Amino acid sequence: PGSPGKAPADAVVLFDGKDLTAWKGAEKWTVQDGYAICGGNLTSKQAFGDCQLHLEFATPEKVEGEGQGRGNSGVYLMGQYEVQILDSFGNTTYFDGQCGSIYKQQPPMVNVCRKPGEWQTYEIAFTAPRFNDDGSVKNPGFITLLHNGVLIHNHFQLQGTTSYTEAPKYHKHADKEPLLIQFHGNPVKFRNIWLRENIHALVGKKP
Repeated sequence: PGSPGKAPADAVVLFDGKDLTAWKGAEKWTVQDGYAICGGNLTSKQAFGDCQLHLEFATPEKVEGEGQGRGNSGVYLMGQYEVQILDSFGNTTYFDGQCGSIYKQQPPMVNVCRKPGEWQTYEIAFTAPRFNDDGSVKNPGFITLLHNGVLIHNHFQLQGTTSYTEAPKYHKHADKEPLLIQFHGNPVKFRNIWLRENIHALVGKKP
């Protein structure tokens, strides 16, 4: 394990507070004081499948806008399955668009957002979907999510990609795809982004 605030030894470190060389689109972001400020969509250079993802974020301390216009961002697993980031501290919006929701599919079990400007954590365990040769779904994807140390999704079965305009449905893709952090017009801050690959349960096996 890593020391407090540090990645474990087997992690792929995507942002350690110094630079965004692991990402495409970084020229639109600002790195300062150990964190990065969102300025455009950010896509990882490396592709990932099954993983444990850790990231920390802070919505703007100065509250501007309301609903989806307040502290909006998101992390897209495989570039298409969004876990919503939003300032949901005393901010009303549609239930499956609030902070911690699997966007337009499932709201969090509870709202555990901190105040605007305070650092928050996501711990995401992700099982990537698998597809048959004909494009049909062999195994769906699953997401378990802890927000600020509180379980808000327990092995939720993804219904497909997360879209603002369409019902969720799966589209065949590779076993590994890049991560994407969304820019939605708000200067959300990020720090301590790391990922562990190849997480599998020992089903029917002795450790």
